[in-house]
Amino acid sequence: MNLNTLIHQFFDQYLPRIKGSSRQTIRAYRDTYRLLLPFAAKYHGIKIKSLKIGHLSNDMILDFLDYLEKKRLNKAVTRNHRLAGIKSMAKMIRFMHPERSALAQRILSIPQKRSQKQLIGFLYPDEVLNVFEAVDLKTYYGFRDYTILNLLYDSGARASEMAGLTNDFFDPENNTLAILGKGNQYRQIELLPKTVQLVKAYVKKYRKKPNPLYQRYLFVNQRGTSFTRHGINRICKKYLRYALSSKRLRDINPAHSFRHSCAVRMLLAGKPLSEIKNRLGHENIQSTMTYLHMELTHKRDVQKKFIEYSAKIIKQDPKIEDLIDWENKQNTLAWLDTL
Repeated sequence: MNLNTLIHQFFDQYLPRIKGSSRQTIRAYRDTYRLLLPFAAKYHGIKIKSLKIGHLSNDMILDFLDYLEKKRLNKAVTRNHRLAGIKSMAKMIRFMHPERSALAQRILSIPQKRSQKQLIGFLYPDEVLNVFEAVDLKTYYGFRDYTILNLLYDSGARASEMAGLTNDFFDPENNTLAILGKGNQYRQIELLPKTVQLVKAYVKKYRKKPNPLYQRYLFVNQRGTSFTRHGINRICKKYLRYALSSKRLRDINPAHSFRHSCAVRMLLAGKPLSEIKNRLGHENIQSTMTYLHMELTHKRDVQKKFIEYSAKIIKQDPKIEDLIDWENKQNTLAWLDTL
């Protein structure tokens, strides 16, 4: 069987129709095969269109994975992501072409390479406040950015999830937000009163008029189109640079630092793991248990700071519209921190 036929089945039928994979997953696997096919053709000394299913040997795949590390200087975690894309097609072969089950099983038996786990880079409460204070609230885009940062910290959403939020996902009457996460799975979370007030004020007076095709998106960029996850990360990185040292910045992922901070805040507040799991949208509890293994320096002090910060942000002020009246506010940022 021609390998090109399998590739078309994989991307046209198996991933979108049978597995229901997200566009992000499909694109990640697409990038894997853009690298694998030219390598396999060169490895076997033939053209890409001449590749057969039998050319997917373990030796070739292992050489490809080594090529990623040695020639492309990919880390082990990237190598494992590429291998996951290859194994996914092996599962399709086993399902749709059972006569090739032996080949599929050999591919599935290739182990992932052990990799060093990155530190969980969360922000301490004073760092969160410093990031918020770095935002210029006297501009349309400043208020939008401030709302995004607060929503990231409150919801624990990923950058891609934040970029994909639509107007229908936000329910101000019930203080809830629906988030479309990995695997096209929805989860609904309850927001803090301050966050709800900020989103309402943003939608009412600070949201730029979107282009017709992007009317449904909650957050729009300067061009009136929806954000990408890279755009959300750029916003986070912008204000983190104002608030943190360059050494500190090396230890954290821009948008994910707010996600980790949300989890740590909930953990130190005594929230059960199941609640943290549901808020973050983890597929299994093992991912959430990672936070239990964190060695928090001065844990009691950290917990105290999170409790003090939570006490501040839970307060609800009915005069949220005063945010707009800058002339009557001598110290707007200090006032916002008391909401």
